[in-house]
Amino acid sequence: MTVIALTGGIGAGKSTVARFFSELGANVVDADHLARVAIERGSEGFDEVVARFGESILLNGDIDRKALAAIIFTDAQAKRDLEAIVHPRVQKLFAQAREANDISTPLIYEIPLLVETDAGKKFDFIVTVEAPEELRIERLLARGMYISDIKARLANQAPSEARMKLANAIITNDGDEDHLLRQVENLWEGQISDLSSDHSH
Repeated sequence: MTVIALTGGIGAGKSTVARFFSELGANVVDADHLARVAIERGSEGFDEVVARFGESILLNGDIDRKALAAIIFTDAQAKRDLEAIVHPRVQKLFAQAREANDISTPLIYEIPLLVETDAGKKFDFIVTVEAPEELRIERLLARGMYISDIKARLANQAPSEARMKLANAIITNDGDEDHLLRQVENLWEGQISDLSSDHSH
């Protein structure tokens, strides 16, 4: 089975690329979604997070991700503690998704922090979605994020150069959606298709 990592900086357009891959027939798994599942109400992960961070991070009985994010962005130890709870569970959920995946279907893992978590070695192929920083900031502002939050998140992520160095393919999202879709299709029909046929022999 071909397992592909899809990464990129915040606001670069990863989710749109993931949607295109899904429409082309890939099975796309989103690391952020798994991270939510790992600590949803009723899970052990939920209990551990509440035990570590206290009830102030709860909103209507669920973990308020914004409140949690505000803590971990300013406190490196808190961030490490949270990762120690979430990451092993996410890895387990991803392993289950791999096992359930049809062998002939490429599995694409949408993982924003590929470089930061040093996960590159686990994949057959790495795609990164990149866009000029000013364009990414513009998109995030349009999503309703505050400039201070955007700057903090950009500072928290690895630089584009680090992702591009690791990647087997780079998709540049600086045009319209058609331009983006064409790049995704070329990759799907080219390198990804070649990889899949190598793996099925």
